[in-house]
Amino acid sequence: MGQTPSLIAELEVAIQSGSKDKRVETLRRITDLFVADADRFNDQQIEVFDDVLGHLIRRIQGKALAELSQRLAPVNNAPVEVIRRLARDDDVAIAAPVLRQSSRLTDDDLIDIANTKNQGHLVAIAARSAVGPQVTDVLLRRGDRDVFHTLAENAGANFSENGFVTLARHAERDERLAESVGLRLDLPLAIFRQLLLRATEVVRSRLQALADPESRDRIQHVLTDICEDTQHEAGLRKQRDYAVAHARATALKSTGKLNEAAILELARTDHYADLLAALSLMCGAPMTLVEVLLQSDRREGWLIPCKVAGLEWSTVRAILSNRFIARPLSDQALDAARADYFSLSQAGAGRVLRFWQVRRSASQDAVPNGLKPLAAPAAPASGSYLSFSHEPTSR
Repeated sequence: MGQTPSLIAELEVAIQSGSKDKRVETLRRITDLFVADADRFNDQQIEVFDDVLGHLIRRIQGKALAELSQRLAPVNNAPVEVIRRLARDDDVAIAAPVLRQSSRLTDDDLIDIANTKNQGHLVAIAARSAVGPQVTDVLLRRGDRDVFHTLAENAGANFSENGFVTLARHAERDERLAESVGLRLDLPLAIFRQLLLRATEVVRSRLQALADPESRDRIQHVLTDICEDTQHEAGLRKQRDYAVAHARATALKSTGKLNEAAILELARTDHYADLLAALSLMCGAPMTLVEVLLQSDRREGWLIPCKVAGLEWSTVRAILSNRFIARPLSDQALDAARADYFSLSQAGAGRVLRFWQVRRSASQDAVPNGLKPLAAPAAPASGSYLSFSHEPTSR
């Protein structure tokens, strides 16, 4: 490399002259020479450039170094010590180009920089075309929101299992991050499932809209599984809650404390499972049937178990006002229910309730929303769904 002596001589002049402009001019000239023929230099020649540039940049700052970083960053065989020095510069404008692009930086270099430099440096590392899991672990440990977003959107970033867990955890409170993480094809299924489980409906919809057809099918499959599992878990919780409530109601009954006052208190305090259990024991019908009746669209469903239990209208009204019962009732609907309740005999209500129990036991079908009136006389009293009267009707 015949030019080397003259370059070194020029370097010495530039350094000794003390002229900033001369040093910058020499830096640009040497950089031009290297970049122009970089693919032709062997290792020994590159070491010479490394030494020359290394001496020169000690006396140069600011824009000239940022320009050098930008020019050397994409060069695969750039002088390695110069690259490392630029990457560790506190000025992110100087460090960022090589942090984002230079293949001369090892994972050890990147980990050391990620552990010691500021967020701008971390964002630049997170944007590299390939980022190893050991590096992303450090970035996720020290990085801010911009670092997380840059990593999540970078298809070349690779994550450890713990890294994916960390990403998903942060995504729970960041919808944009949730979308980016959810669209990653390398996201483990178990973590993807947890992400969708905690995601808002807006995020779920956005993921389905942004995903390619294959990913969209994956999302839909997971959402279906989540829905089924959620329903199953809710069913198990409901069974446990109802079993505990039934035990409490049974204990009240055994001590003589299961009475109208207890029912009224449960209705007023929205203790739904306990209310069902208590009403079930007082009217002698299974909890499942009582729940079905109270959730019915028909008035007789709400009124008959209460009438069989012998409750006063004030207690029945409290039950109908419970926030878990059927749907909110208007004053007009409550007035109509009150009229029907006073028209209904306890014996007649008991007869109907026993019939529903037999029919439900035989068919194992849910009774309500289609509670079909049993055979009524030709002219039902008060226009009610059933023939309500003080004397039991023939059914």
